Amino acid sequence: MSSARSASTPWLLVGPGALFFLAMVILPLVLTVVLSFHVFDHTSGIKNEFTFAHYAAVLSDDYYLGIFWRTLRLAALTTLICAVIGAPEAYILSRMADPWRSVFLLVIIGPLLVSVVVRAFGWSMLLGSTGLVNQALQGLGFAPAKLLYTETAIVIALVHVMLPFMVIPVWTALQKLDPAVEAAAWSLGASHFTALRRVVLPQVSLGMLSGSLIVFGLSASAFAIPGLLGGRRLKMAATLVYDEYMHELNWPLGATIAIIVLAANLVIMLAYNRMVEARARRTLG
Repeated sequence: MSSARSASTPWLLVGPGALFFLAMVILPLVLTVVLSFHVFDHTSGIKNEFTFAHYAAVLSDDYYLGIFWRTLRLAALTTLICAVIGAPEAYILSRMADPWRSVFLLVIIGPLLVSVVVRAFGWSMLLGSTGLVNQALQGLGFAPAKLLYTETAIVIALVHVMLPFMVIPVWTALQKLDPAVEAAAWSLGASHFTALRRVVLPQVSLGMLSGSLIVFGLSASAFAIPGLLGGRRLKMAATLVYDEYMHELNWPLGATIAIIVLAANLVIMLAYNRMVEARARRTLG
């Protein structure tokens, strides 16, 4: 009796979370996949007929492929900039002593408490034709620059929003690193840069991997920032899906675009994950 109860305990503990995951993640995803194979007619709406036409249309149309390429390119650029800025920031944060560490950690996490929409509107005011950035350029004698409704504006805002998701995983990985290891490299004649490159960086590579995957995934699926700072002409995948659902009312085509973007993100993130983990194993032994 006791053995049967002990055998069922793990299932009872996992069951509620698994049911919640199935209901909130797996079931909507399956329904989206099913919807993407339905026929759509502009006069009668969604028909209960099976077709591959939406996938063929999206994958053969340069318009959609261009938006996919822009989405992945801007997401990769955002991830790279966040890694370049976030890793040194996390290293400096890990070397700070209290109370300054807590203060700067709050400064890093604080923006997460503000809505993405509010921050996007803030950047639109800063980067607009009469915003503070152009006013500063004019004050320095330069001509006003077109920043709003450009890829540059989208990347700037995405970096601002996504940077904490890079800093926190790297900082967490640095907490597990013994400072004496880096000091030992210095005592053996290694410069500070060599110690960072040969000792610290391999140890935090998995933290950078986690941060990169989070930043890339969130950037590729971002909606508010591309919608507000990219405008109607500079579309990304999420804004394209929104237009198909809400403006064109072509739900099967919107579901098709969403599934294709999801599949592309998964392939890229899994390949990157395997590459970084293999390199970390070679470096760390």
